Amino acid sequence: MGSNEAFSQEQSVLHFPDSAEESPCGELCNIATRLREVAARLPRKRAVVCPCGRDSSGRVKYTQLTFAQLDRESDAIARGLSELGIADGVRTSLFVKPGLDFYAITFALFKTGAVPVLIDPGMGRERLLHCLVGVEPEALIGIAQAQLARLLFPKYFRSVKTFISVGRRWCWGGYSLAGLKKHADEKFDLAPTREEDLAAILFTTGSTGPAKGVAYEHGMFEAQCQLIGQTYGIGGEDIDLPTFPLFGLFSVALGMTAVIPDMDPTRPAHVEPEKIIEAVWNQGCTFSFGSPALWGKVTKHCVERNISLPGLRKILMAGAPVAPEVHERFAKILDKGAETHTPYGATEALPVADMTGAEVLAETGELTRKGKGVCVGRPVSGVTVEVIKISDEPIAEWSDSLKLPTGEIGELVAQGGHVTKKYFRNDAATALAKIPDGGCVRHRMGDLGYLDEKGRIWFCGRKSHRVETERGILYTVCCEAIFNCHENVFRSALVGIGDRSRQRPVIIIEPVSMPKNRSEELGFINELLQLARGNELTRHLPDILLHPSFPVDIRHNAKIFREKLAFWAAKKLEEAR
Repeated sequence: MGSNEAFSQEQSVLHFPDSAEESPCGELCNIATRLREVAARLPRKRAVVCPCGRDSSGRVKYTQLTFAQLDRESDAIARGLSELGIADGVRTSLFVKPGLDFYAITFALFKTGAVPVLIDPGMGRERLLHCLVGVEPEALIGIAQAQLARLLFPKYFRSVKTFISVGRRWCWGGYSLAGLKKHADEKFDLAPTREEDLAAILFTTGSTGPAKGVAYEHGMFEAQCQLIGQTYGIGGEDIDLPTFPLFGLFSVALGMTAVIPDMDPTRPAHVEPEKIIEAVWNQGCTFSFGSPALWGKVTKHCVERNISLPGLRKILMAGAPVAPEVHERFAKILDKGAETHTPYGATEALPVADMTGAEVLAETGELTRKGKGVCVGRPVSGVTVEVIKISDEPIAEWSDSLKLPTGEIGELVAQGGHVTKKYFRNDAATALAKIPDGGCVRHRMGDLGYLDEKGRIWFCGRKSHRVETERGILYTVCCEAIFNCHENVFRSALVGIGDRSRQRPVIIIEPVSMPKNRSEELGFINELLQLARGNELTRHLPDILLHPSFPVDIRHNAKIFREKLAFWAAKKLEEAR
């Protein structure tokens, strides 16, 4: 049997319904019920707060909706959407900036049973348009830029039958959001969706390949809300600063106030620290979720200027490994007893595990610096994590024979009630990432790591980024940590050049400050080579290159596009011959 035949047979095992009509009958469940319940319990509490300019003295002005107001506004929008036929599984692309309208529209779509399609606009035009073609949205709700894109690139929007403008409606026709808000005082009856019904399609960043649409069911969202609330002890008493906009939806569902920061969410590494500090002080934020690139910049700013962030009791950082130094800086600027956490997971499954900054500083941080990987903690309640043999092929069925012993590096696999089952209309990707296990599905994280004797997970790098040399496999995170110890290394990237089984490893360095001349460059590289020779993992690495600014993902500004760097490195080495 040829490999293509085997692949197609294994794909056929992994079929999951795309529509509510195909879904098995489960319990009634609509994630918008959470908003309705919070609005009844805490009607006058602020649900969403947004900056809306500054006064004559330069102080920030804010606009807001209470939970009761947000519930009423989303009811009014839901009624208008329903009258247009945007309900019962209708896929609806949503291109709206973080703010009051974004939250009201998203919950309105949940209430009608429609399926919001959430694509990060920062991923770039070509990738975004490719995502649209794959998901074939039937409706589009967006700001002027989205409507203009629909006119300029009509072939990518052929499936869209209904379009609604947020803000001013210019020459493109369609409907306006303002015109949908009818009968604002009438409650809207939530769609009787069930646990297995498709609730939303969220796209991955595409940092290790084409972005994929992750199919979220209503039951998965409910399980995720419960898990986040229980794991971090957050709820109605908290005020959140969600620097990653989608997390604000969980904030609202959990009864927290979501304070939208004054920043470009597609460029977290370019945030102005003063504006984050200002929001924390002005709004009394107690909790925040964000990119390590953002918090790395903010904490450095605070420490250098002796600025504290009182009241913040929990900080979550995710999207890329977090350097121990960031936890150290937080310890200097947060109140005593405040905690930093690094939840581990992915768009397909979050959270999977959790690690506290205190444990990093007390124990694991030093091991990370020595090349042991990054400890991402223990699996959270209700989640199982196994390590299996590394494979780039689909796995048709789960077997305990796949598992590796404690301490051995392999592929991380997660299982839990919030773990997604498939990618939308992408059987090939589903076959590669999902393993059927009876009535459940295990998700292959695409990450390599191992379990230690304490049951903790150690992350060693992405599976697709491993470098297979004649001497054996090199793991990116482990090797890069050796070089990251140098004071002039901002970040590093291990890449492989050539055929997979006989790759030439290259370490690429992004310096804090680029050498000014050839003499400084040679001196810097020699120092890095000395570091390499001092560790068994890196002593045989032959090549070190300097790069002024790594290409990174849009969502977190922290995941390195190593494929692009490998191409760049191959060209540089060829030119040097």
